[in-house]
Amino acid sequence: MEFDMRAFAATLCRHRSTAGEEAPAAAFVAERLADLGFETYAWDADPAVLADHPSFPDDLDAAAVEGRRSVAGVLELGDAGDGDDAGDAVGENGGGDPVPTLVLNGHLDVVPAEPSEWSSDPFEPVWRDGADGGPDGGTGADGDKSGETLTARGAADMKCGLAACVGAAVAVREGVADGSIDLPPSGLRLVVEAVAGEEDGGYGAATAALANPYPFERDAAIVAEPTELRPVVACEGSLMARLEIDGRSAHAATRWRGEDVLPRFEAIREAFMELEAERSESVEHPLYGEFPVPWPVVCGRVEAGSWASTVPATLDAEFRIGVAPGETVDEVEAAFRERLERVVADDPWLRDHPPRFERFSVQFEPAEIAVDEPVVEAIRAGLVATGLPDVEPRGATYGADSRHFVAAGIPAVLFGPGTIDEAHYPDETIAWREVVRARDAIAAAAARFANDYAA
Repeated sequence: MEFDMRAFAATLCRHRSTAGEEAPAAAFVAERLADLGFETYAWDADPAVLADHPSFPDDLDAAAVEGRRSVAGVLELGDAGDGDDAGDAVGENGGGDPVPTLVLNGHLDVVPAEPSEWSSDPFEPVWRDGADGGPDGGTGADGDKSGETLTARGAADMKCGLAACVGAAVAVREGVADGSIDLPPSGLRLVVEAVAGEEDGGYGAATAALANPYPFERDAAIVAEPTELRPVVACEGSLMARLEIDGRSAHAATRWRGEDVLPRFEAIREAFMELEAERSESVEHPLYGEFPVPWPVVCGRVEAGSWASTVPATLDAEFRIGVAPGETVDEVEAAFRERLERVVADDPWLRDHPPRFERFSVQFEPAEIAVDEPVVEAIRAGLVATGLPDVEPRGATYGADSRHFVAAGIPAVLFGPGTIDEAHYPDETIAWREVVRARDAIAAAAARFANDYAA
């Protein structure tokens, strides 16, 4: 069966796979992988496994992970499977040599979309500068037509990246079959993963990292996040923390009788921003010099008071605080707690009524691999082999599922089509030519990885 990457991407984008609603999208991907001859696997987020994970809350239960299904397809290629169909997914080929195993990973989940902010239905893909979802009339079924774009929620982040992973695996199999791709005697095992829950912590990837769903080990991974076809080897972590401040209410006409929480919040926020500036200078990393604020601090939500004519006596705020590669969430939390304590020490009211600063939601540990890891060098070779420029690896100020692979001892690099600037935005759009180029580069990288592994 031929793989129509355009149709796959468009159909996947029609699935409203927001948090907890990934299962129908997972079923679609599993069915398509099976049709294409992959041996398929499936797993659900496991609260017992994740409760012991430092990123996740301790009180996860079955309801918290319901519907968070992840799936994968495996191809055994070369002597490992003769390049025709999925093999038996064993750990060694017939000659007894280890089979190099490369994971091509993408996430199924998307963030919500506000239809009023979009020019079209976020979950009805729109093709522009080309046929709207029909035959492309261009250079083959993949629609590599100059200027053509796809607009939909998840187009860039990262359903087209997942489509490129499937397309790359199929392309390697076809190349092995027609002799255009040479693999070593050990062959190559390709695993295409479509995981749930990346946007809110990596439910699917973390479960797979801690409780391997396969009967073989994994040697490296390519995570097809939107990186503008540039390898990303370092991802920032983040501390998610909630600040609660208590004041004393009073009538607005006699506000001097109350204790207003807002000036206290502003003092704390200013202290945190000062620490952000200090950390931008003192916490150095060779891959983050291009960012004006390498370790950002953002207060994304503030709720205070109860009535316009009453001095606000309560405040609840939520912070996202950047954690540099090489740091831990614990270390950064301690630094911000110490700065908070300075503010408290200078305010008699806060000394007697200490604010609360506690973690909430999911924490993201940073992750980093060496720039000369074989999977990184394979990506760079794949770029050159497909006529794209070789580019230096970089860092990213966001977190990704790569950290779960790295924590499990599996080197993982981010590489995919599209830009992070489109992620989570209205009218999220990707250039289709970039998806095709990502497929080709990943396919070339997979072949290079197998041969380097055997060398």
